[in-house]
Amino acid sequence: MNAALLHLDGVTVTFDGFKALNALSLTVESGEMRAIIGPNGAGKTTLMDVITGKTRPDTGRVVFGDDIDLTRLDEPAIARLGIGRKFQRPTVFEPLSVYDNLLLSLAGDRRPSRALWARETAAERARLEELLATVRLTEQRHRRAAELSHGQKQWLEIGMLLAQEPRLLLVDEPVAGMSDAETAETAELLREINRTRSVVVVEHDMVFVRSLGVNVTVLHEGAVLAEGSIDAIQADDRVIEVYLGR
Repeated sequence: MNAALLHLDGVTVTFDGFKALNALSLTVESGEMRAIIGPNGAGKTTLMDVITGKTRPDTGRVVFGDDIDLTRLDEPAIARLGIGRKFQRPTVFEPLSVYDNLLLSLAGDRRPSRALWARETAAERARLEELLATVRLTEQRHRRAAELSHGQKQWLEIGMLLAQEPRLLLVDEPVAGMSDAETAETAELLREINRTRSVVVVEHDMVFVRSLGVNVTVLHEGAVLAEGSIDAIQADDRVIEVYLGR
């Protein structure tokens, strides 16, 4: 059995009297990919904010790896532990090439003066080639990021996060605005990434969630409403009532 990589225990977050998270408990195992769904206001974004240190919970613990309490750390410290987050809108360096975006993101000394002017090592070149292949951008390496399609920008940002060698990747609505072909390719990309690291995906597209073939957690009113396979979730009367509809 895989050990827990991330465990939230009784996490509550209140904003002006509104409980964005309500005694939420959730476990993600090492090597697992988990999809998280739920209606607007269910607490999905707040959950991501708590894990990454952007929001401090009122109560509860958020434990990562070997009993590290994330609620005691700031955002940079949490990122250094190996938690990477991709927001819904891609944030890349648009004037730079795809290759230079990835080079700037490599783990290690990535100051611009070091990354753009120093000659990269053979190991760095090999890693960059691997990243380009993983995110389907080998043929786009010399293009400015601004020239990429929306889906390609999403893949580039995922590659930039992978360059930092995270243990856990948090991905927020990765296929919003993508074509059907890009959506299918993104599902395959995330499955590939999951071979070497844990992934949590927040998404509304149920066809995409099904294509991932992973367990699903449904949030409602800041708590876990249901968990299980996509078939079990889509057959759950409670989930149908509050989210999926009939």
